[in-house]
Amino acid sequence: MSSSAAFPLDLADWISHQLAAVEQALDQWVSVDASAHLEHQAPVELMAAMRYAVLDGGKRLRPLLVMAAFEAVQSGLLSQVVNASEEAVTVPGALEQATGPYQAALRSACAVELIHAYSLVHDDMPCMDNDVLRRGKPTVHVQFGQASALLAGDALQALAFELLTPDDASLPAAQQAQLCRLLARAAGCTGMAGGQAIDLASVGLRLTESQLQEMHRLKTGALLKASVMMGAACGHTGAATWCALQEFGAAIGLAFQVVDDVLDVTADSATLGKTAGKDANSDKPTYVSLMGLDEARAFAQNLKTQALQALQRSGLADVRALQGLAEMVVDRTY
Repeated sequence: MSSSAAFPLDLADWISHQLAAVEQALDQWVSVDASAHLEHQAPVELMAAMRYAVLDGGKRLRPLLVMAAFEAVQSGLLSQVVNASEEAVTVPGALEQATGPYQAALRSACAVELIHAYSLVHDDMPCMDNDVLRRGKPTVHVQFGQASALLAGDALQALAFELLTPDDASLPAAQQAQLCRLLARAAGCTGMAGGQAIDLASVGLRLTESQLQEMHRLKTGALLKASVMMGAACGHTGAATWCALQEFGAAIGLAFQVVDDVLDVTADSATLGKTAGKDANSDKPTYVSLMGLDEARAFAQNLKTQALQALQRSGLADVRALQGLAEMVVDRTY
């Protein structure tokens, strides 16, 4: 343990600082101004739907995991970079001042959030989950219409990979490729999209625990795990540390979904910011329907223990932010 790791982390303060940088980056990159290099700027209505889907809402867990993993592998280097740029990130144009590993991490944090946002836009549409409430406000297709929602999701997905491939020299080509590969695998047919396909095909069925775990490992867990690994890929780490972080990401990814299943039956819509009881009403298999409420809660706690044990095996000097996020994921009430 490093000397800095011997002291408790003020997680709320850490989250507040990270979110300030991420929110400003998203606001700047998901904008008409950001598309000014194109021959024709993005249509105003499309950009409005994209911004509605991304800004002003959400836990931002995935970007936080990116930044926490980056901080862990960078150790003292990140604090130097962040402290040096802390004042800069509050003024226009500051994103261009962030260079090197921190630039890669910030772009990765925003890219993974854009993929998450696009998936929510599409999942909420009538052809999928047909939901009308997301992040405490009407879903995108309710607000803008189905066609605009479909295009907004498509555009957000494309923008995510554009962020990871800047046309300057701020990210080395090999790093761009690695980050794109991690994100694409997590989002595609062997990740989030594949898990959603299994979910849609499982309505009304009673899955085994292994089948349910596989579905959620893909649908939810893959992108959360990729967030951790993309953060790690923005720094420097050995094989043993990489494997430990993979185990951490897998455990947290599954734990998040187990807790989501619990909250779907224990919290109300106002608290969740989305329609409560939706899974049960749609006759979808969940950990609560399979295991019961108490056992599902216990399973989430067991996954948290697995995640924290993986961090202990990582050999990293300071994993306080990752540990704090793991505890927040499992102990949250919304």
